[in-house]
Amino acid sequence: MATSDSGGRFDALLSRMGPTWLAGAIAAGPATMASLLTAGAGYGYTLLWIVLLSALLGATAQFLAMRLGLLTEAGIVSVVEDRLGSRWAWLLVGDAVLASGLAQLVIMKTVADVSATITGVSNVVWAVVWGVVLAVGLAGGGYRIAEMGAKVLVSLVVLAFVASLVVVPVDLGAAATGLVPQIPAGTSGALAAAGILGGAVHITLITMQSYTMRAKQWTRDEYDLAVTDIGASMLVAFGVYSLAIFLVAAGVLHSAGAVSADGLTATAAAQALGPLVGENAKWLFLLGLWGAAISTLGGNTTVPPYLMADKLGWETDVSDSRYRAAIVVTALVGIGGVFLGGAFFPLLVLVLAFGLVGTPFAIALVLFLLNDTETVSETNSVAANVAGLVLIGVTTVTAGSFLRGQVAAGLGDPITLFVVIFAAVLGVATLGLLALFVRDWGSREPAAQESLD
Repeated sequence: MATSDSGGRFDALLSRMGPTWLAGAIAAGPATMASLLTAGAGYGYTLLWIVLLSALLGATAQFLAMRLGLLTEAGIVSVVEDRLGSRWAWLLVGDAVLASGLAQLVIMKTVADVSATITGVSNVVWAVVWGVVLAVGLAGGGYRIAEMGAKVLVSLVVLAFVASLVVVPVDLGAAATGLVPQIPAGTSGALAAAGILGGAVHITLITMQSYTMRAKQWTRDEYDLAVTDIGASMLVAFGVYSLAIFLVAAGVLHSAGAVSADGLTATAAAQALGPLVGENAKWLFLLGLWGAAISTLGGNTTVPPYLMADKLGWETDVSDSRYRAAIVVTALVGIGGVFLGGAFFPLLVLVLAFGLVGTPFAIALVLFLLNDTETVSETNSVAANVAGLVLIGVTTVTAGSFLRGQVAAGLGDPITLFVVIFAAVLGVATLGLLALFVRDWGSREPAAQESLD
């Protein structure tokens, strides 16, 4: 009887969880998979340290975003606007929409290309099909459809790669050397590192946390449940997913010496699963990549509409026809991604690196608001602030390494120039936040300052 009661309580807990699982579904998507495979294939175990760190920092970022969402019980954009004004809110919206919009195009290309490979039907046809499926499904069912798909698909993808570790040889001695922090020289090494970290600590995941919790109707009473949700999805599920993919790639692709970081394709990456399923490796890998891409595409489609709806004062659910229309537009615009040139693997890594450039600003905003007595009733503990500062430091250094590599390659490319300008604007904004914090801190009563220490 006791076992039955325990099982019932576990099932009830599992059914109540969800907001960070949707974030985890986006994090454990094809872009992260591409970054992990590229890093393992190109550099062996060298970047193991950042793979482990990414899960921890990803959970930390979601914890801070969760605290802000529960303590304010409002969307992050409206909180920023109420406290800092419309310009700051628009800057956050622009940052997140650019990152998620680029991701939408590249992930749609991935879904369409993989669907075409599996079925033999044109990728353009599949892009239209998936765009319509997203528009109809998400506009009709809203968040719950995305959440349900996320739980199932993320779990299946994790299990597929964990199973591969049973037969893939892992060189423990070589893996131990990968625990020493270092970034391989060259643009590709910095890009791989930025892609891995960007998969876990991303502005899309941080900003959407408050909206998915609201969709779940969570309040401060669900604080402990929210912490469990983050631990299970980001720290455990995403951590195991990342580690398994990376170790398989480092053990098979790098040792084989047949796959370079720059020339990795889906077919070449499928060799990683060869020791497990032999000649069926290509199809198993493609199905895993396909599932991860669909899961991520569904969750990512909701991001721009959430942010725009919050900024413009709409309801952030499908009961509002304006929000519903935004869902449809986002889903259909994504169809254009199929026409992007080049292979989707390097594009996926670039998407995460670009998103990481805009992430320190979002973290700084969350940290500022969590230390503002006008915004929250319970300001951050010293430990939470230290974790937040470490998060900003690591993401800034990693994004900076990526930017230096891009600049060294030349500013003649319009995309590189745009990324540099984008980074400069958000860097200035982050410094502006620091100035505001110092000003507000200096004007507080001594007693109020002591209560935060």
